[in-house]
Amino acid sequence: MNRPFAYAAAALALCIVGLPGAALAKEEPVSFSEDIRPVLQIRCLECHQKGGPGTEASGLDMSSYEGLMKGTKYGPMVVPGDPDTSNLMRMIDHKVDKSIHMPHGKKKLSSCDIDMFRRWIKQGAKNN
Repeated sequence: MNRPFAYAAAALALCIVGLPGAALAKEEPVSFSEDIRPVLQIRCLECHQKGGPGTEASGLDMSSYEGLMKGTKYGPMVVPGDPDTSNLMRMIDHKVDKSIHMPHGKKKLSSCDIDMFRRWIKQGAKNN
């Protein structure tokens, strides 16, 4: 077997099976203050802050971490560690009745932003 081919084959095998004991690539942590809050400010606070129509209708005040985690008068919006059962994800993913898709009556969040919210919740929805 020629040497370049042997190196390429070995590299391919390592990519497929991985090195014994080697850690998988670590997922980048999502920060509430640096990643989540800016999206909330731009896309959500028009309605979901004190006196806003979304807060008046649901009780959800997204102007602070505490308000977001408190949820609505109907229940929690975020289940730390579990994006699949978090109502926030269901609403921004448009997996609920069209009348409560968020942001309400506006363009859906980008797939990058939706994925970032999903990762933040999966990582424990920390106030970091």
